[in-house]
Amino acid sequence: MGEQTEYEKGDKAPNPGVYTEVGEARSFHTEIQHPKRITMEKGDTFPETTNQNRKWKKVEKARVH
Repeated sequence: MGEQTEYEKGDKAPNPGVYTEVGEARSFHTEIQHPKRITMEKGDTFPETTNQNRKWKKVEKARVH
């Protein structure tokens, strides 16, 4: 089983870094315009996203195909 890559409000950051919002459907047709970006330290709690259909993902792993 792999490491979790998407996080919701209240989850703890597993590693320091920059995290961004991603949508439920991650195709290029539904790319989020102006997603929130946050800088987190290990153990910080994720804040609420712009809407309930979004999650947090580390920037290096949030590439759009």
